[in-house]
Amino acid sequence: MDTPFGMAAMSAFSIPGPRLPRTVRRPAAVTTRARLAGMDAVLDPTGALFWPAESLLVVSDLHLETGSSYARTGQMLPPYDTSLTLAALAAAVERHRPARILSLGDTFHDPFGAERLTPEARDLIGAMMRRAAFIFVTGNHEKDGAAALGGRVADAVTIGGTTFRHIPSAVVPDTPEVAGHLHPAARIAVKGRSLKRRCFIGCDRRLVMPAMGCLTGGLPVTDPAFTALWPAGPDPRPAVHLIGRERVFSLGAT
Repeated sequence: MDTPFGMAAMSAFSIPGPRLPRTVRRPAAVTTRARLAGMDAVLDPTGALFWPAESLLVVSDLHLETGSSYARTGQMLPPYDTSLTLAALAAAVERHRPARILSLGDTFHDPFGAERLTPEARDLIGAMMRRAAFIFVTGNHEKDGAAALGGRVADAVTIGGTTFRHIPSAVVPDTPEVAGHLHPAARIAVKGRSLKRRCFIGCDRRLVMPAMGCLTGGLPVTDPAFTALWPAGPDPRPAVHLIGRERVFSLGAT
């Protein structure tokens, strides 16, 4: 008999997926520095942001257990997304060695994702939580489901004068703001081909983080959802910082 969350269906996949690393080596990567949302930030090609002044690593929209969430309704996706996403997070943690890690909402794809984590995934999360204090901002997908992992859970937090929340404010904030939710992506032309890549988009007033989840889609930065965040006026236009395989490319203002 299947479980309420469709886990027996996952046995249909017979090809072994990627394994979580027992130890994470610091990979070769090129980070980019930028002044965003009141922070002198380091942008990492994993999609993480490191704020050295606060020893804070910020990630958004991990959407862990997306594959198993789809399996609950009979839609088969390779159930390896959690392994790949946690490996990216672990690499960013190893590279920057933060004192605090802030997950900016939608840590899981649904409210029951923490219940479906494998022991191996739990061990890796536990190892990171022993190295740094975790803060989970509540997202619209998992609601308060991340509370099962421990750590601090909040609707929004303010650190060093910058406010971190899941969904961007509908109006221009009075203080610097960092949000996720929209999964920004941009297109560039390379050797005659159009490539769509995840990106950071922001200015000194506000920033929208890319989604780190490996199965999470991207919304073009030309979408009205983004243009509404930066209406025409005297405020600086947002810059796009495109995520490549091993580095982040700053493309300038939109």
